[in-house]
Amino acid sequence: MATLVLTVIGDDRAGLVNALADVVTAHGGNWERSQLAELAGKFAGIVLVRVPDERADELASALEPLSGLLEVSLHAGSEEPAEAAQHIQVDLVGNDHPGIVRDVSGVLSRHGISIEKLITETREAPMAGGRLFEAHLTAPVSADQDLVGLQADLERLATEIVVDITVAAG
Repeated sequence: MATLVLTVIGDDRAGLVNALADVVTAHGGNWERSQLAELAGKFAGIVLVRVPDERADELASALEPLSGLLEVSLHAGSEEPAEAAQHIQVDLVGNDHPGIVRDVSGVLSRHGISIEKLITETREAPMAGGRLFEAHLTAPVSADQDLVGLQADLERLATEIVVDITVAAG
């Protein structure tokens, strides 16, 4: 089986997921995982599909006509690695300002930690005024990673950029 990663984006409207799913299914593909969202009037996402090797090219060709609805990019994927023994969950909230994602991801990168999932949003801060920034991320960690050092570095960063950060195993 071929592992394919599809990235999709288009103007948000009803039926986009169904149009993509129809093409995948019609060509023997199995939609296994996805993360899809609407942001600023655009519908975007990433989809992991497995398809018989002999039908991968056929599926790729069939996705091209969707460009009127969705721009679809096809990428060859690899077998997914075995799940890490442990994951960490990092949650952050604070007044919105440029650089928060850069700063937090920089700390994780220096510790050799790769982000598996990141969800961010901004919203009005009703009591304080202004906008709040929230981030929730999950990352796999190995037994030899210095989680105490990571926690200390994230706490130091939280003080510097004036946000609340919590780190939990999960």
